[in-house]
This record gives sequence, structure tokens and C-alpha cells, in this order.
Amino acid sequence: MDKKKTLQMIADITNAPGTSGFEDAVVATARGYGEPYADLKEDSLRNLYLYRKGNSGNKPIVQLDGHSDELGFMVHYINPNGTIHFIPLGGWVPSNVPAHKVLIQNAEGEYIPGIIASKPPHFMSAAERNQAPAISDMVIDVGASSAEEVRRDFKIRIGAPVVPDVTFTYQEKHDLMMGKAFDCRLGCCAIVSTLEALSGEKLNVDVVGAMSVQEEVGTRGAQVTANTIKPQAAIVFEGCPADDTFSSPAATQTRIKAGPYLRHIDARMITNPRFQRFALDLGEQLRIPVQDGVRTGGSTNGAPIHLSNGGGPCIVIGLPVRYIHTHYGIAAYADYANAVKLAVEVIHRLSADVIGGF
Repeated sequence: MDKKKTLQMIADITNAPGTSGFEDAVVATARGYGEPYADLKEDSLRNLYLYRKGNSGNKPIVQLDGHSDELGFMVHYINPNGTIHFIPLGGWVPSNVPAHKVLIQNAEGEYIPGIIASKPPHFMSAAERNQAPAISDMVIDVGASSAEEVRRDFKIRIGAPVVPDVTFTYQEKHDLMMGKAFDCRLGCCAIVSTLEALSGEKLNVDVVGAMSVQEEVGTRGAQVTANTIKPQAAIVFEGCPADDTFSSPAATQTRIKAGPYLRHIDARMITNPRFQRFALDLGEQLRIPVQDGVRTGGSTNGAPIHLSNGGGPCIVIGLPVRYIHTHYGIAAYADYANAVKLAVEVIHRLSADVIGGF
């Protein structure tokens, strides 16, 4: 895996704007990176399917999943003074939303910069300063002075998608990536890197990647991809919330720079324990750093995939990301590389008999 090339792919795919339901730019960018290694198809939801070149069509199918949407917002209505009300798309914490830059896609496809307005403290009452903000009380300011100006000059309409205005950076010295949409554009990139690593190899399984849409609003895209691909087993790449900056040492299970994270359970899936143990033991055997743990909340596309088509074994290979579901995330390239390496080594060892043993 060429690191420079991979980092450029990560930058391009994470920088692409694409909140839930509006993943078009992400799909267009990802197609260029996936085409050398896969035959590509799309459906009407804009799920992107990557059928590995070299698939036989008569072997057990392993699905690779990563969701292409990111947390964002949608224009709700426009105030007479030109400020713009919005609703959240995905699980935002209200206190993380104000005073950040965003981009609103207008009627001509241009992304208009704006700021999620925050009332200056000079105008706040004591009660307001101590009150938790509500998204329903927030507005976006693009610099307009009237609703007419917003519609006529900025060409912003009701229903327009809004995304964080953040650009990917990488610190070579510290091996740290910073940017937006790491949940789960890192997973989308991992699909491409895995297919690249498997290129030209003879396998005992067929591999199909799916960059699925609308995960952040109810794992909707994966419900379609699972029933289209009909996998016998699945590996879900996910940007997992790192807990190494706020949990106690005993409770911390998802550290950056400590390898991919495999969860035993979350709110909607108990991971197949035999497939889970297979992957964890393989990581230990090959000296690939791997973390595992128990999640009491959250969920992934593993939820609909493992219940589809009569049920199939599924694991989640998580890429630890600090501060997901905010504008900015921090992740380590080494964790990304090891997640891909683990997925590749698992796939090397899968066959009809091995999958049947799960």
C-alpha cells in the first residue's frame, strides 16, 4: 500500500461533501479510486458496489462495508433577516454545533460558506450563559440581510444539504490525520485499499465492497446493499469513537495508535463470537495490533447486514477516531493500515468451510 497515494485518497474522499441522502460527490470521488480494482455499480440510493476483479461468481460472497455519508444538516426555513434555520442529519450533540463554519449547497450546486451563529456574550443574560443550547434555536449566517437576498443572490433553497467546512491534514512527524467525516469515509477508503491488496490474488471467496448511504440516519443504505449482495459473511469498517482522552485507564478500550478495534456487542448487534475470535486470534498470531471491547450503545451497518438473507457472520473492524460526531476528528494512519492488513489476512483464510464453522 503506497502511503502517499493512500493519504491522497483519504484526503479526497473525506473532503468531499456528502451528508446523509446527498452522497453524490463522495460516490463520484470514490469511483475513480475503486475502478482499477473493481467493477462498479450504483443503485438509486447512490449506494456504490465494488465487485472485485477476479471474482468467480460461484464462491461464498464476503461483503466489505463502509458508509459514505457524514453528519450534517438540512435547511429548514429562512428568516426575514436572512439567517437560516436548519435541522440535524445524524446524532449531533447541540453544544458542539455553534460557532463553526459550514457549507450549504445552493440551487446551482455551489457550496456557500456560512457560520453557525452564536450570540455574543455581550448580549446574553446570566440565564442564557448557563443554558444548554438547542439546535432548534440555532441559525446559519451566510452574510445576507434578508430572506430575499438568500434566495435571489445566494440561491439557497429549503431542503439544501449542509456539511462542516473542514479540510484534511496529515502530520507525518506524529502520524496523525485530522479532518471531517472519518466516520466513516476512512472505512470507504479501507474498502479500496483492501481490494487493492487483494488484486490479482486467487481466493476461496468472492469479495464485494459496498459504500452504503444514510448510515447516520438509521443504517438505511446497508439494508439495501445486504439484500443486493447477499453475502455469506461480512466485514464492516467503521469509524469508532475513541475513548482514550476521557475514560479511566481500566475502562478505555479504543485508543488511537493501538490498532483497529473489534467490538463484541453494541446496541443492535452481538458479534458472531466465532468469527470475532477468529479475527482477534489472527491479529495476535500475525502481530497485528488489535483492540477489542464491549459497547453499551451505538450501532453500525453490521446490524442490518448480519440479519439479512437468513443471517450471516459479521465482524466490525473499527478505525479509532477521537471526537467523531463533531466537525473534526483525529486518527492515526497506522491504525488505518493495520485495519486493512487485518481485513486482508482474514479474507485470505476464508472459505466455505471456514465460514460454515462460524
